[in-house]
Amino acid sequence: MERSCTLQAAESKRHLNTGARLWGRVRSKLLGAKLDTRTAQSRNWQTTIIGMNGIEVELSMKFTSRDLSLKRTPSKKQSGVFGVKINVVTKRERSKVPYIVRQCIEEVEKRGIEEVGIYRVSGVATDIQTLKSAFDMNTKDVLVMLSDMDINAIAGTLKLYFRELPEPLLTDRLYPAFVEGIALSDPAAKENCMLHLLRSLPEPNFSTLLFLLDHLKRVAEKEPVNKMSVHNLATVFGPTLLRPSETEHKVHANIVSDIWSHEVMAQVQVLLYYLQHPPISITELKRNTLYYSTDV
Repeated sequence: MERSCTLQAAESKRHLNTGARLWGRVRSKLLGAKLDTRTAQSRNWQTTIIGMNGIEVELSMKFTSRDLSLKRTPSKKQSGVFGVKINVVTKRERSKVPYIVRQCIEEVEKRGIEEVGIYRVSGVATDIQTLKSAFDMNTKDVLVMLSDMDINAIAGTLKLYFRELPEPLLTDRLYPAFVEGIALSDPAAKENCMLHLLRSLPEPNFSTLLFLLDHLKRVAEKEPVNKMSVHNLATVFGPTLLRPSETEHKVHANIVSDIWSHEVMAQVQVLLYYLQHPPISITELKRNTLYYSTDV
């Protein structure tokens, strides 16, 4: 019996190693194809087969530009939550923070806050789409689905919600001011400007951002375990929360293909500033706002 168990364990380990090596070859193939200029220039699906130890995997790949993949597209159906203005959703729900944001964050804090690479590691695309449909249709079983779903898919659903807002959470109107404010060299002037801009956000955006910031700070507190520092979280969420909608993007931004452009770095720095800032109460923000004009 002992020998049988040993053989089974060895066989299981061999299959696991085979799977890991096969995935490594698949990943290398995907990365290589994406960097291939001929593949990048083609809009057609590229099909290839990778084989190893009797296992064959057929891959279908198509290059999608960064601008297209991050494009904000308003939903034609206003009954859902994805692609719908945040003020429409909160008014319908009679809440300050959208239900999808509250539930996803609650689940991440319950069983994912110590997950290595939380918010950086991608969830399975089909699981994310399943959750997206459930929230859009207001499915009653969504809480059960959340409890059973892989935590990275839940984190991915939250990021997708913010990425698909018709305009960024920090708004198109204030975007140029955020970029200018974060570039100020005087610390006192920068703080006054950044806090004023924070309170200048519409109420649903303001409440949701504070809710998210509190959560991300708690995630960062677990950095020794989850390896997610405030800088890592700002890199993940900065462009998602600030990237302007398509129309405003053409007006305010000088688009370049390099993901580490000055524009993206500014978006990261804005969120990093708020993540590193000491906690500040809503009451104090409102009081400080009285000293400034509401026109930005």
